[in-house]
Amino acid sequence: MSRFLLVSLNIDAILQETTIHRRRRKLNAMTDGLGLGDAYGATLDRIKGQGGEKARLGMATLMWISHSERPLKADELLHALSVEIGSPTLSGDNIPPMGTLLSCCQGLVVIDKEASTVRLIHFTLQEYLRSHPELFGIAHSTMTETCLSYLNSQQVKALSATPSPDLKNTPFLEYSSLYWGVHAKRELSDCAKQLALKLFDDCNNHISTKILLNAQALLYS
Repeated sequence: MSRFLLVSLNIDAILQETTIHRRRRKLNAMTDGLGLGDAYGATLDRIKGQGGEKARLGMATLMWISHSERPLKADELLHALSVEIGSPTLSGDNIPPMGTLLSCCQGLVVIDKEASTVRLIHFTLQEYLRSHPELFGIAHSTMTETCLSYLNSQQVKALSATPSPDLKNTPFLEYSSLYWGVHAKRELSDCAKQLALKLFDDCNNHISTKILLNAQALLYS
C-alpha cells in the first residue's frame, strides 16, 4: 500500500508540469531518486490548504510521527492529539477518529498493522520533514507541553494513589512519562517550564515517577 501511495504522489508531481519536456525531466528525476521533495511539498501544501482543524490535525500528526522518540501506537498518537495544552482535564470526545486523521494527512501516514504503530509512508519523508524544521515551528516544545499537560490532568493525577492502576484509558501515559524530559532537553518554552514545576509539586506520589523508575530499573538490571 505504501509503495502505491508513493507512486501516486510521484504521478501527481509529474502531472503538475505543463509540457512534455518538463514532465519527462521530472520523470527522470524521480527515476534517479530525486524530486521526491517536490511531491512531498505539494502534498503538504494540500494538507495545509484544507484549512482549519483538518490542516492542524494533519500537520500535528506529521510532527508527532516524525519527532517522536519511538514509533507511536495508534491509540498513543490519538490521545496525544486530543490533549489541549494547559487544560486540567482530558476529554474523550476530543480524540479524533483514525479515519479522519488518515484523511487529513493526504496519504502521507499509514498504519503498520504488524507493529500496531502509525508511521510515515516512506523513510524519505522522514528525512524531508527533518530537513524542514520550519514546518512545525517549535516542535519539541509543543510535544513537551503536550506530555506535561497530559501528566498534570486530573485523570492521570487520580492514578497516583492507586498501587496497580488500570492504564487502558490512559494509553499516552507511558510515552509522556518517559520522554517529556527528552523533548524538553531539545526545546523548552516558558509554558513547559510552568507545567514541569506543576508536575514536580507532587512528583513523589505521581504515577509517572513510578513508570520512570521502573523503566530505569529494567534498563540497568
